[in-house]
Amino acid sequence: MPTSKNAYRLRIGRHSEFGRLYLLTTITQQRRPIFNNFQLGRLVVDQFRQAHEDGIVISKAWVVMPDHFHWLIELQNKTLGELMCRIKSRSSVNINRLTKTHERVWRKGYYDRVLRQEDDVKAAARYIIQNPIRAQLATRIGDYPLWDACWI
Repeated sequence: MPTSKNAYRLRIGRHSEFGRLYLLTTITQQRRPIFNNFQLGRLVVDQFRQAHEDGIVISKAWVVMPDHFHWLIELQNKTLGELMCRIKSRSSVNINRLTKTHERVWRKGYYDRVLRQEDDVKAAARYIIQNPIRAQLATRIGDYPLWDACWI
């Protein structure tokens, strides 16, 4: 992952297409494992659900790991930049309110990967929800609390 001073490079050549499927990933500032706290992780999940309910995305799968998240979405009516700014800023405000701090929660920038028709969307979703198992945070998918997928 590039350093914060190079985070702008993640945006070079990036554009958003409505109706496309994207795999989004972002990490916490200094990779702090703040989402080891389930309650703080739920604040991020709340923002995923709100974006879905507001018609900005169709959420396909997600996992909130201790220091990052993966989110598979179908983009509906905002750009990726607008979506990620919304998720990161609103979750930051709620996290800082709950923890009574004023710390930066997220590192600048994010990764996105468009999934093309030939890509296996369910394979991407499996990759996402199996993250806790690969990280040895759980032995079975259902044992980890901060994930969901529309197929399960």
